[in-house]
Amino acid sequence: MDLFLEQVLNGIGNGVVYASVALALVLIFRTTGLLNFAQGEMALFSTYVSWKLTTATDLPVLAAIGLSMAIGFVAGAVIERVLIRPVEEGRSPLNVVIVTLGMFLAFNSLAQLFFGTDPEVMPSPFPQGSVDVGSIRINKETIGLAAVLAVECILLYLLLQKTKIGLSIRAVASNPDSSRLVGINAGVMLMFGWALAAALGALAGSLVAGYENRGLDASLMQAVLVFALAAAALGGFDSPLGAVVAGLFVGVANALTIQYVDVLDGIELVLPLGLVLIVLLVRPTGLFGRRTVERV
Repeated sequence: MDLFLEQVLNGIGNGVVYASVALALVLIFRTTGLLNFAQGEMALFSTYVSWKLTTATDLPVLAAIGLSMAIGFVAGAVIERVLIRPVEEGRSPLNVVIVTLGMFLAFNSLAQLFFGTDPEVMPSPFPQGSVDVGSIRINKETIGLAAVLAVECILLYLLLQKTKIGLSIRAVASNPDSSRLVGINAGVMLMFGWALAAALGALAGSLVAGYENRGLDASLMQAVLVFALAAAALGGFDSPLGAVVAGLFVGVANALTIQYVDVLDGIELVLPLGLVLIVLLVRPTGLFGRRTVERV
């Protein structure tokens, strides 16, 4: 039983990262109706920026992550304005998908070009060690990750539900044409959505690189993106709450599969993605997604 609970806690640690990246995917999908397949590699590049700031300037790791999030925020806005918007307006949505796939390859190559191909060590922003709760040992990093996700969710809720910017974002996501008629600059809101998603990705990438001394290399975010996409699909691409719940669920399911299913390497991908497939067959909008009814 103790082993089971420890694996659940390990899964929660990974699930926090999946949930953070899934949140970024959901933010972009809610504002544009499209998936950003380059989200993981954008986060990878920002993570390298965090690592470089800690090693080259001796900046504290928390300050380095905060600065990389700010840089990612600006970069996300520029990417939306320069790369996404010109191929999005009045054209096929597939154009944007192709652009994001190209960005996936470009950011991965640029990260290796600028920062090298050798694995690096990203310091963790959380204290090392563990806390004993009864017979269960809880990693302090896991507690820190859970706290970060909780703060992230609270801030996003306040932004989207309690501010004028959040109302504008939701209006553009619901009906861009009508939002323009009431004076909302839809282009600015779309750019803000991309910027915010890039900042969240920078945070998630920095956390996963430092978690349990996992290390930093060019393949860091590729598996994370797969699990984040699974979490977003399972929770519902239009539901931030669903992204969080499903991200934690996918993380726990993955950890339990690794522990208890002793088959081939890579089999741990099967159970979470299989569960996602079953859910989507029964409920295509995801567990928390809303069904949209349109009149023809």
